[in-house]
Amino acid sequence: MSLDELRAKIDEIDRKIVELLNERAKCAVEIGKIKSTTHSPIYVPEREKLVLEKIQNYNPGPLDERALRSIYREIMSAIRSLEKPTTVAFLGPRDTFSHMAALRVFGTSAEYHPLPSFADVFTEVERRRIDYGVVPIESSMGGSVSDTLDLFVNSELKIINEVLMKITQCLLARCPLDQIKRVYSKDNALLQCRNWLRANLPGVELIEVSSTAEAARRASQEPYTSAIASRLAAQTYNLDIVAERIEDNPNNYTRFVVLGHQIVEPTGDDKTSILITIKDRPGALFNLLMPFAEANINLTKIESRPSRQRPWEYVFFIDFLGHVKDEKVQKALEEVGEKARSMKILGSFPRATIEYDS
Repeated sequence: MSLDELRAKIDEIDRKIVELLNERAKCAVEIGKIKSTTHSPIYVPEREKLVLEKIQNYNPGPLDERALRSIYREIMSAIRSLEKPTTVAFLGPRDTFSHMAALRVFGTSAEYHPLPSFADVFTEVERRRIDYGVVPIESSMGGSVSDTLDLFVNSELKIINEVLMKITQCLLARCPLDQIKRVYSKDNALLQCRNWLRANLPGVELIEVSSTAEAARRASQEPYTSAIASRLAAQTYNLDIVAERIEDNPNNYTRFVVLGHQIVEPTGDDKTSILITIKDRPGALFNLLMPFAEANINLTKIESRPSRQRPWEYVFFIDFLGHVKDEKVQKALEEVGEKARSMKILGSFPRATIEYDS
């Protein structure tokens, strides 16, 4: 086929795509009407996980899996907004990795609210002024985010989804590398890239600021200045990516969780988070964990935090594979509940896989 013929064919395919997207949107609007009568949530993570798995199975190529997932996330985001605009809170400012995690889950058609603290994110969602919150809960480099864990102790919010992101640091500027005189970034980002900075920008002034987004803003305004920040910040502040993947350790991942009120149905590939306090007696923790071992349930995380209710009492945060509606999980949790001083189920949700395009 000639170039003109191929372009004409693409035009016709585009027409059909738009027609089918609108047909899909009309179906979603009807679903939204049904949901409004039953007060069902618009965002259904278990359904979206299954949709993404199905379209991957439909895919013969040449589009790769990552590209197809990205396209369909935006389709679902746009169509979800027709049912009801979705509001999402995260720890601000914009253009940070928390913002990127929220975008990964809800797409660009949601309405985003950057807030000054994790406590504010919890409060706004608890009071239903904002639909959902996205907060980091642990990283491969720094361990658990203690502020997030502590807030779950007195919150009735549920974990309804999770996202794993590879944290990729970029050097952003409007000048070549050899003209850079100072580098702005958040303290932990500078620390993560210190060997690269020492090797590639020796003697350059390193300046700590409140966030990677603030670093990008300053780099966009000051000559011969750069920032260590995300690709999203490069787009927002019209900065060039002078170098990317400059973090010293390439195995830098952060796990974010989505906060909400709803109960998530099983997908067959789920994770559950619980919070327990144990009775003060010898072997209490060992006995508490035995039901999981006997049921062959894989624990993926266990961490203790001071309860702040009684001196020397600790709260244990436990993640495991499975859903609270699974029969063996129900049996194990029943036994755990009998042995623990208290137990709170933080939520069952679709298990995330690592995605590399951060």
